[in-house]
Parts: sequence; C-alpha cells; structure tokens
Amino acid sequence: MNKPDYDDPEVQNRWCEHQRTVVSDYLRSQEVKHGSISECPAWHVAPYVALWAIESLARPGSIGWWVISGDLPTDYISSADVANSQHPRMAIRAIAERWLKNVNAWNTDEDYSEIKISANLPRAELASLLKPRAELLIKWVDDDEMWDEEWHD
Repeated sequence: MNKPDYDDPEVQNRWCEHQRTVVSDYLRSQEVKHGSISECPAWHVAPYVALWAIESLARPGSIGWWVISGDLPTDYISSADVANSQHPRMAIRAIAERWLKNVNAWNTDEDYSEIKISANLPRAELASLLKPRAELLIKWVDDDEMWDEEWHD
C-alpha cells in the first residue's frame, strides 16, 4: 500500500480537515466553551502536528485558545497563558514547555496537573510519548526555517 504523499496539497488539505474534526470533538469532550475553530491550522507539519486558533467567546474576533493535534496527544492552552498570545510559534513553545514540566514532575512523583490531555494512559507511558514530542516541537520553534516570514519574531 502506498503511503500518502504529504507534499501533495490535496493530501495535506484532507489531513488538515481530519485534524479540524479531531479538534472539534476534543473541545466538545473537554467542555471548552469557545467560538469558531479556524478553517485551517495556524501552523502545521503534516502528518505530525497542527496548531489551531480557537476564537474566544468573551472577546469575539480574538484567539481565546490554542489546540495542538496530530501524531501527538491533543491538548489545549488558553491564549492568556501564552506570551505574545496571537503568535502560533509562542503557543507551540508554551504547550511543549508545559509538557516537559509535567514529565519532569511525574519523574519525581510530584503531582503536577496543568496538562489538559485526555488520555487513558499511565503517567510513565504518557511521559514517554510527551517528552520526545515536546523536545522536537521546541527544536522546530527555534528553527526559523520551519516558519513563514510572517511568524518570525
């Protein structure tokens, strides 16, 4: 069986459409009150990660939440918890750093629960998923070539 060609715009579009459904279902399951979900991800690397801007109900027209999805646990963060809250690059950094903070706390048996991931996995298994993905996300955040010029600092 042929693997999908994620360099093909049609394949990428289908993947993004599927991820948007994943995000919608996830927000519903987490009972997050929100406005519209962006039509396209604010940033993505198909088939690994997509970051979605979610409209605020309190401030229509502005970003209230960021949601990450893809080949990693789906998670969300309030834009209020992101430095430069309208910038997807900073949202990715905030999520990845929070994941690493959780993993480090779990490794020392601390109870740190800032994570919003809905996963029925033991901490050790979840940590083994989160740590390498968080580290890769931070590498990508630090790599200017991963970002369009409009998202450079």
